[in-house]
Amino acid sequence: MADNISDAILDAILRTDPKARVACEALVKTGMVVLAGEITSDAQVDYSQVTRETILDIGYDDDAIGFDGRHSAVVLALTEQSLRQF
Repeated sequence: MADNISDAILDAILRTDPKARVACEALVKTGMVVLAGEITSDAQVDYSQVTRETILDIGYDDDAIGFDGRHSAVVLALTEQSLRQF
């Protein structure tokens, strides 16, 4: 699930900003997803929505099976990448 979420975030960003720089990882625990990393982009992406849609798309849509994308917490720990010139 974590790889699917990270890939979906990257795809959503690159759709509108092909020059974006993205280093985004997902950590998944029952009922919670943490997105962490660095993103530099002009794209306007709702990371929580992309995360939830991805969870639902792969079939996690019921708390009885351990995960429901509609009710999962999504924690964002994303910053812009630093621009370091040498």
